[in-house]
Amino acid sequence: MGDFGEDSDDSDGEGGMGNVSRIIMRPPGHSGKAKKGHLCFDASFETGNLGRVDLINEYEYDLFIRPDTCSPKLRFWFNFTVDNVKQDQRVIFNIVNISKDRNLFMENMTPLVKSSSRPQWQRIPKQYVFYHKSALHHGHYVLSFSFGFDKEDDLFQFCLAPPYSYSKLQTFSNVLEKKAAYLTENFKKELLEHSVQKRRIDLITIGSLNKNNPNSKRRVIAIMARVHPGESPSSFVCQGLLELLISSNYIATTLREHVIFKVIPMLNPDGVFLGNYRSTVIGTDLNRSWHISNQWCHPALRAVIDMLMRIDKNKEFQLDFVIDIHAHSSLKGCFMYGNSYEDVYRYERHILFPKLLANTSDDYVPENTMFNSDINKIGTARRYLCSILSDRVNCYTFEVSIYGYKLKTSDNVIPYTEDTYMRCGRNLVKTFLEYYHNTGAIPILLGTEIVQKKQKPRLKEIRRRNKKRLQRPLTSRTLAELHFKNLNICDYDTSFDELTFSHRHATSHRHTFNRLTEQLHTKEDNTQRGKNNTPLSPTTYVVLPEPSLSIIDFNLIIREDVNAYINQNQKKKCTNLT
Repeated sequence: MGDFGEDSDDSDGEGGMGNVSRIIMRPPGHSGKAKKGHLCFDASFETGNLGRVDLINEYEYDLFIRPDTCSPKLRFWFNFTVDNVKQDQRVIFNIVNISKDRNLFMENMTPLVKSSSRPQWQRIPKQYVFYHKSALHHGHYVLSFSFGFDKEDDLFQFCLAPPYSYSKLQTFSNVLEKKAAYLTENFKKELLEHSVQKRRIDLITIGSLNKNNPNSKRRVIAIMARVHPGESPSSFVCQGLLELLISSNYIATTLREHVIFKVIPMLNPDGVFLGNYRSTVIGTDLNRSWHISNQWCHPALRAVIDMLMRIDKNKEFQLDFVIDIHAHSSLKGCFMYGNSYEDVYRYERHILFPKLLANTSDDYVPENTMFNSDINKIGTARRYLCSILSDRVNCYTFEVSIYGYKLKTSDNVIPYTEDTYMRCGRNLVKTFLEYYHNTGAIPILLGTEIVQKKQKPRLKEIRRRNKKRLQRPLTSRTLAELHFKNLNICDYDTSFDELTFSHRHATSHRHTFNRLTEQLHTKEDNTQRGKNNTPLSPTTYVVLPEPSLSIIDFNLIIREDVNAYINQNQKKKCTNLT
């Protein structure tokens, strides 16, 4: 299977319309059971595209992209698998009928490859890929690349960009709905419309009405993706955007309080399922048909137009943005297309969001950003919706390269991955918040307010949990009985000799005592030999408190009780002295 378990049950049937199905390339004259090394090509799965394979020789194969259904001029998306390989077998694949000559293969882009044992997509090294004009193919551009199969039991898959199937979207939306269960009224997934082949076109709403101030208008942002089936990176961008919006991140919680997001992750599920490049099942390019849409040929477009018109006319809402997400096949990085207006103030307001996005995203390319009113683009969502909606609505096309981007300080191209595509979606969400901060629609909270808002519920929960865990047993407190009071270490009625020799180091303590008595006698002689004849003052006797060791009740743990106990003993001693 193409996406290794991500396709639906009917992938081998309708999804393989016009694609090769388990075709084994045998050398001329060979019959019987296929041997190892007779390559088996398959594209009869969801998002698969490979119309024909020609065996040129033992080592070279010509591959033909299947055109879009009912639109034979569109041939660029390819997605196929190869198995029944031989160990260390080396081959050359030539994709000979690419309709879009000027593309990123001229800028060193290479096809993607993965295998059943190595499920991460990798770019084939540039030294094995050649995009050139071939005289053998009537001067058309041919994409040639050599490849060496290193594991016989692996299934190898080659494609233009990382695939994102209709079934994968359904699985992701179901998981997203379960993760967003804690949001209660802030999340809703509903059916917007069915496609021509009766596949679901889902609408995901994130955000709630402001119950505190029902008179204020709620801001609304509408986001669409995957109008062109071959632009699979747009689905990864949309996935990154949705994952951030339902998270508990401060940016997401703030936006959910003030803004309602209307997200349509896949506008063309039929084309995605069939493996087309730009068209629907009836061969229509939806992004050139907004101005001529009808219920029978373009049910998705009519449903989106009706929804946006209702929101724009509703006095309770203010529609601020309509963003259509695409993937670009000839430019690098991410950038935006906008509209030009005669009103200078409207134009200045219109170019603010791309400027903020350029400051947020490292991969943003301002040189590719463009604002125009091209009459040839009247059928695009950006041009048509801005003509039917009110003047305050900003309509953009957000483009991200199918190849890679350059950092501002380097000329090296960094290929996009699934994670970096999702990062582009997160950057859009961050820029929305910055935009509303700059316009004053969402007030900027101080750091202390943010900390209080985030930590208060958490602290209450921790305190409540600790209170339950550390609850003391209900026991009564009783005082311990005192057996000894005023227990003295020494008694001053004892003679000096007994006092001196009652210590361990008798000699050192005897010398110290003698020195003190000599000093005392010297001071008494000096006072008697004084020059002044004034009578001596009455002798004053200073009684030092008796050093004692008392047995203290250890239940008296509180400092106040200990102090009270000490004061009580001191009062008793003072009364005894008097």
